Amino acid sequence: MSKPVLWLRCEKKDFERRAALTPTTAKKLIDGGFDIFVERDEQRIFKDSEYDAVGCKLVENNTWPSAPLSTTIVGLKELEASSDPIAHTHIHFAHSYKGQAGWAQFLSRFHRGGGTLYDIEFLTDANGRRVAAFGFHAGFAGAAVGALALAAQKKGEKLGVLTAYENEDAMIHDIRAALGGSGKGVKALVIGALGRCGRGAVQLFRNIGLEEDDILKWDLTETAKGGPFSEILDVDIFVNCIYLSSKIPSFLTKEQIAAAGKERRLSVVVDVSCDATNPNNPVPIYDAITTFDKPTVEADVGSENPPLAVIAIDHLPSLLPREASEQFSTDLLPSLLEYPDARVWTEAEKLFRKKVAEAVQYKE
Repeated sequence: MSKPVLWLRCEKKDFERRAALTPTTAKKLIDGGFDIFVERDEQRIFKDSEYDAVGCKLVENNTWPSAPLSTTIVGLKELEASSDPIAHTHIHFAHSYKGQAGWAQFLSRFHRGGGTLYDIEFLTDANGRRVAAFGFHAGFAGAAVGALALAAQKKGEKLGVLTAYENEDAMIHDIRAALGGSGKGVKALVIGALGRCGRGAVQLFRNIGLEEDDILKWDLTETAKGGPFSEILDVDIFVNCIYLSSKIPSFLTKEQIAAAGKERRLSVVVDVSCDATNPNNPVPIYDAITTFDKPTVEADVGSENPPLAVIAIDHLPSLLPREASEQFSTDLLPSLLEYPDARVWTEAEKLFRKKVAEAVQYKE
């Protein structure tokens, strides 16, 4: 029986430095009988030499389209925009199963090419829990960017270009310094506080010095009455960490913000869930994702009202690329070692076939 082959592709998204497979997990896969190919990539946080040292086979950057069709292509973020048919099997976050912009066109590429997609977001265990996610680091980094944006706003400035940190300690030190030594006195509200993402946001706020009573932790109980919620207007930073699966009442609206006028305390909104193009987005005060080089967008708050910065970066964990990658890849490893026959993969393929059928029938 031939060895299963995985091909780690480079990430083409600007500022994306994470990797789905790290040298540590690649070595364990090789020990488990896999062949691992790795595209050379200067942007990735892990050096090519680190993969070479553990027995991976290095190939040129962005050459996966010429790989044998029996090879499974592994990545994190979406493929580059194209109308070309897709013939390979892919494992990555596709962001195309919840009605996001362009979902049908993307999935139709697999239909036309005969390829298969295992969307990492929908790899679940027998209890329906995701086997691997960047949630904690997404929340942690999202709260960090929110704090940096607040510090910039207090100086009458906009937050500038973000660069990845070597580790959490460096990030915490930078934020505390930006806030004048500590986050004490800052008030934040996290919705989805009991999930991985929410726990990360809460931990960041603790680490930069917010008082525990100034970290409002909301989850299903607190949001059961349905929004919009006036309490959000009374904090400095609001972080949305929920996993959106269906339409719910908006947490915050443009009309609500405008009506608050100059009395509004809220200065920064961080939508970690980043559902800008989802028609069910519960934070409908912006309509496009932000980026590392332009991390904030100003919400429409009405004339002569204090500014409100919105952050909606869809790869926040790349601010801590090494730590986030190691945690994620370690969580994904057990499922990869059972690829492609385990339940997690067969169920993911069933969902893919269902979504592709919907895409083929979709009419704009």
